[in-house]
This record gives sequence, C-alpha cells and structure tokens, in this order.
Amino acid sequence: MKQRGVTIVVHVDGDLNTRRYRVPLWVYEVGRWAALIVVLLVVGFFAFAGPIMKNAALVPSLRREVARLEVDNARVQQLASALNRAEANYQSLRQLLGGRAPTTDDAQRGPGPMRAVAVRGAAPGAAGRYEEGASPPAHWPLDVKGYMTRGQVGPGNPGESHAGIDIAVPEGTPVRAAGGGTVREAGTDRDYGLFVLLRHPDGYETMYGHAARLLVREGDEVRAGQVIALTGSSGRSTAPHLHFEVRRSGRSLDPLAFVKEGT
Repeated sequence: MKQRGVTIVVHVDGDLNTRRYRVPLWVYEVGRWAALIVVLLVVGFFAFAGPIMKNAALVPSLRREVARLEVDNARVQQLASALNRAEANYQSLRQLLGGRAPTTDDAQRGPGPMRAVAVRGAAPGAAGRYEEGASPPAHWPLDVKGYMTRGQVGPGNPGESHAGIDIAVPEGTPVRAAGGGTVREAGTDRDYGLFVLLRHPDGYETMYGHAARLLVREGDEVRAGQVIALTGSSGRSTAPHLHFEVRRSGRSLDPLAFVKEGT
C-alpha cells in the first residue's frame, strides 16, 4: 500500500519549470500543528507580557514619585513638630500675658522646660547697689517682673541641652550687665540672635541673647547695672525674652546660683 503524502508545488513567476515537493502526511500534520502552537505562543506572549512591560516602564516614574512623597512626609513631620513647639510656647505666652502666678499644683508637678515661673525684677532706682569697675556677676539683669520659661538643662542630652535661663519680658525691656567687665563679643548668632558676651574678673563671663537692639560694642568697658541691650525675639526664638548665661573658664554654670532674683 502506497503511503499517503502531501505534494507541495512551487512555481516561480517567469520560470517555465515547476518544482514539486512530496512530504509524508504525518510530517505535514506535525508541521501544521507546530506552526499553530508557535502562533498561539506568540499571541499569548504579547497578550500577557505586554502589560508587564508597560508596568516595568512605569517603575522609574513610580520611584521618583515615592521619593517625592517621602520628602513631603518628612516636611509634614517637621511641620507637626514645629506646631507642637508653637502650641507649647503659646500656652506659656498666655500664662505670661494673663499674669497668672504659679500655684501649689504647679509646684507639685515639678519644673518643666517651658513652665512659666514668676521671678522678681530689681526695683527701679536702686543704682547705688552696683559696684564700680570690673566685678563678677552678682545682679539680676532685668528691672521688670518676668517669667522664667526655661531653666538650665545639663549637656547629658544634647537635644535638650540649655546652657542658661530664659526670662519672658516685653520687647524693648532694658538689659543690664550682671557685673562690670569688658564686652568680649557683640553681634549676631544664628541661635542667640543679637547677643552680648561680657568678660568679668576671675574667669567669669555672662551671655545675653535674643536682643532687639545692642547698646554696646566689642571692646567697650561696662559697669555693673549698665544697660547693654534691649530685649527682643531675634535668633531662634518664638517670643520676646532674655536668654541669660553665666560661664566660668568656658563651663556653663547655673545663673540662679550666682545672680539672685531681685538683686
């Protein structure tokens, strides 16, 4: 019995000869099914791989968007922290403007970095108590009643370190030298704003920060009680106040241990 097959006739235009190719039927069937499978694979590839390739092309732009959102989120966190600090400062300012004296409950809660504490200013017209010439710091630098909104915090926690005390008073309040000495520095600082740094005998120094106006210059000789600046809110500050420090040999000391309230 003759094996069944398929004859393929190939005729080239302009050529008188015709070529015939005879293949077994099973080879033809295998080839036909193989071609069908290849076509299906190609169609399936583009049907499924197309969206994947499209999404892959979006990856760089998505990464840029994620980076932008991370930056925006960091800014939101910074703004939230700033709002929290502003709220705390606002509450302290409300206490200051309202003139509320500290209560027994305040004392039981203990001192806090922004808790308003009343302090006594020096009585006006008491110029006779000041020494002549250079002298260590021994006098309160303000003549008006203020509120200590922040005390000294040691350097154990750098994020909370605070070298002096902050006294909230109205802007433009005269700032007096706590002792006689020489103006070591007078200028502007990113944190202290307008400031005066005085050098006193025995290695003492006093710092007066966040001023609105300076009334002395570097190298000036000042006496105890002399007005050297006017209070303000320059530098890193949220409300008018005086930042006051006492130092000795480069080490920060507690001002309240040297300069008594009302003296």
